[in-house]
Amino acid sequence: MNSAKSVREYRADELAALVPLPAADANKYTRGTLIAVVGSERYPGAACLAAAASQRAGAGYTEVVTHPTAVDLVRAWRPSLVVLPRAALSEALAPARKDKPRAYLVGCGFDVRDEESKPLVRAVLEQAQAPVVVDGSGLDALVCEEGRLLLRRRFEEGLPTVVTPHAGEAARLARPLGLPSDDPCALARSLSLALGVVTLVKGPVTYASDGDEIVRMAHGTPALAKAGTGDVLAGMVGALLAQGADALDAAVLGAELHARAGRAAAARLTDVAVVAEDVLEAVPRAIAELLREA
Repeated sequence: MNSAKSVREYRADELAALVPLPAADANKYTRGTLIAVVGSERYPGAACLAAAASQRAGAGYTEVVTHPTAVDLVRAWRPSLVVLPRAALSEALAPARKDKPRAYLVGCGFDVRDEESKPLVRAVLEQAQAPVVVDGSGLDALVCEEGRLLLRRRFEEGLPTVVTPHAGEAARLARPLGLPSDDPCALARSLSLALGVVTLVKGPVTYASDGDEIVRMAHGTPALAKAGTGDVLAGMVGALLAQGADALDAAVLGAELHARAGRAAAARLTDVAVVAEDVLEAVPRAIAELLREA
């Protein structure tokens, strides 16, 4: 496949039209709930970053399900978050009401040595009757046949799933399928077709695909090459899904706003000094700049 012939980029006006501006009569539930099953004893900060990013990206209500040792830290990080231990996951997976849209994010900050990680991902994929984003170490649960079957079942049921691997994670997903992984553009499409998902392959140039379209985003910055920035992106994509965005649109808009936030943070702090928290705090500026450009 000559992927270059079928690649497109969203114009600024197309992206701005996707920004989920709240209706005049909106409430926190109609604006969408994100259930974020994130963090671990070793990486509690990922839960903080992903959850706060979902708020900045417009989710009306963010509920965090995390390792019991991380609960107090996440609550202290943002008092506006609802934070529950992993034992409450079944409650969080209850079907949403029609007038209360929701989405799920799973995997940010999971510890590969934690035996609960893969079962948590499988439980979300199997039981969530809503869009799901799988990120970080949560992607490891998709390398096996059981994980791929769950993705296929969701596809057949019309339930969107977005996966957000960097190049190394994308290669791990591709390996058991026999897919070449040297071209991130082609890989985004081939993984989407093979797994029945929207794939966002992160990198200096980021590619998103739903298996039909491939979208290129070339506005990144090396300032984003810091731990935790991927958690920010995942939280943003999850929030956009929770607000009703199409899965491919959510991936593209999330990646574009994330890149713009990285550039805004770097303009203030330099590419050297930016950390994930700076990217998070620059998200409102990124949104405002995009809306002004349209």
